[in-house]
Amino acid sequence: MPAAQIIWILTLALTISAALLDWRSRRIPNWLTVPGLLSGVTLHTVLNGWQGMRFALEGAALALVILLPLVVLRALGAGDWKLMGAVGAFLGWKLFLFVLVGSIFASGIMAVVQVYRVGRVMETLRNMVTLVKGFFAFGLKKNPQISLDNPRLLKLPFGVAVAAATVVCFCAAHWRA
Repeated sequence: MPAAQIIWILTLALTISAALLDWRSRRIPNWLTVPGLLSGVTLHTVLNGWQGMRFALEGAALALVILLPLVVLRALGAGDWKLMGAVGAFLGWKLFLFVLVGSIFASGIMAVVQVYRVGRVMETLRNMVTLVKGFFAFGLKKNPQISLDNPRLLKLPFGVAVAAATVVCFCAAHWRA
């Protein structure tokens, strides 16, 4: 089996496992994400030496750096953050960016469906206005009313969006016209 296929299989297994756990418990545990990141780095190192290690570390670092502000602001959970670091380690920084954009798109669709389903459209729109106003007035500051720490707010299993985006990117990478 080609190395690229092994990498995709492991990435899909990681993200689908994370999605199932996140769907059930709204948590992605360290026992899945940390070994996932280490496996991505190790696999690329074994396959391509120092260049492979660099490839994996660049992907993981980009994911962790880009998403860290969202974790600090409590807009993204630490398990989601570590999952994206592991995805970056497996896929490298270029494919990670495709998965990230796809994940954001998928979570946006999930959010619209969830907000409509529970009848909280107006409240969500007010929260969005508050966030935008706060951003322009104060910059990136944590808002305790609009945070993962607020039990009243709706929360989405971002791991599901990551898995969906990973599957789509896999299909796109292997689609033959």
